[in-house]
Amino acid sequence: MPMQIENPRLIEALSQLDQLTNWEQRPRGEMRVGLEPIIDLSARLGNPHQAFRSIHVAGTKGKSSTSALLEAGLHHAGISVGRYASPHVEHISERVSLNGFPVDEAVLAEALFLALDGLRAARAEGTAAEAATWFDMLTAAGFLIFRDAGVQWAVVETGLGGRLDSTNIVDSDVSIITNIGLEHTEILGKTRAAIAFEKAGIIKPHSTVVTPLDADDEAGAVIAKRAVEIEARLVRPDFSGLKTIAERNVAVAGAALDVLGELGIEAEGGRKVGGWLIDEQAKRVSQLPGRLERFVVPAGGRAVAVAIDGAHVPFNLEAVLDDLTGMEGFAGPGIAVVAIAADKDAAGFVEVMARYGVSAIFTSVSDRFRSPAELQALAEAIGLASETIEDPQAAYEKALERAGASGGWVMLTGSLYLAGLLRQRVMEQEMKSLSGRR
Repeated sequence: MPMQIENPRLIEALSQLDQLTNWEQRPRGEMRVGLEPIIDLSARLGNPHQAFRSIHVAGTKGKSSTSALLEAGLHHAGISVGRYASPHVEHISERVSLNGFPVDEAVLAEALFLALDGLRAARAEGTAAEAATWFDMLTAAGFLIFRDAGVQWAVVETGLGGRLDSTNIVDSDVSIITNIGLEHTEILGKTRAAIAFEKAGIIKPHSTVVTPLDADDEAGAVIAKRAVEIEARLVRPDFSGLKTIAERNVAVAGAALDVLGELGIEAEGGRKVGGWLIDEQAKRVSQLPGRLERFVVPAGGRAVAVAIDGAHVPFNLEAVLDDLTGMEGFAGPGIAVVAIAADKDAAGFVEVMARYGVSAIFTSVSDRFRSPAELQALAEAIGLASETIEDPQAAYEKALERAGASGGWVMLTGSLYLAGLLRQRVMEQEMKSLSGRR
């Protein structure tokens, strides 16, 4: 289960925030987006986003892991760094980190109360910030924390899209677009080109954008065109010979750090910042919860491999399954516990599972998700073996039992919210097993 919040002030601040619109917790079909509320709110707080330099990261897959690699690399360089990310998996403090560590609950609470003061003032005066959302408030609080901590560089991950995302008030020196897949189509558009237009909105004039997408790619062409229009430099990392998601994330983050070096940013000791900063230790410390995590837990008298990844669109899942295919413990039949939000391409997701021979146990985590019965109907239509179990915990235990009996493995996927619900249980099982062997 998600970690409990202990600080009373943070509990109270979040209780007040929960009265605001939170598009992470409700259907997004009626979502209205715009920067006016966050611009007004930030101005009331002294424009904290102007106190640091930033790298802005967007993309359908890999943006969180790439951001964590950048944070680890900059910290390795001796540079004070913050990272703003979403969503969190187990604890809200994951969204704001300072030099590789989640922000202290008390610090987050006080920043949120300052943002709430700004909201109240806007409501009294009838200005744009009166319409600030839950995400606007958290974004403003994150930037306040970075300013007050004296952060030199912030790695800022978009929440949804880019052009009209709350985070797009930062004047980034470097932007990154990791890739483009069909997601949030009711908000961002129904083609990769339309979605690329929204994500390319984070590119700032005369800055640098890093993306692996080629100019002859539908989405890559949009990004290249935007870069030309605003006189931004475009850098494409070399993916030659890179097979895994992790390797490609390192290449993208390394290319961005190389750009900083070209801008004259130096590490401690005077060496220019660059991809060399992402060493093995940086890779280890940048591992995020719910992103291609692997565990080994006992079931049916054998050790069962369990993977957790919050892949939520088909090409994400395909990339993850490609990686797992070559990893120890992931031979034999795969059994996935799956929850998919209502705004995701569930049919495409299920089709990928069928191609890889992974059976499914469908579950749900909230009313914003597709019902297990609806998902099972999609699976039946293409001949994918599946069952439904409403309770996520029971669904996981059933998958583990089946894997133990069949010599298979388990995957928890479709949503980071599902990962957050089950991750602690998986970790406890692995730790108990390790303790028993000592």
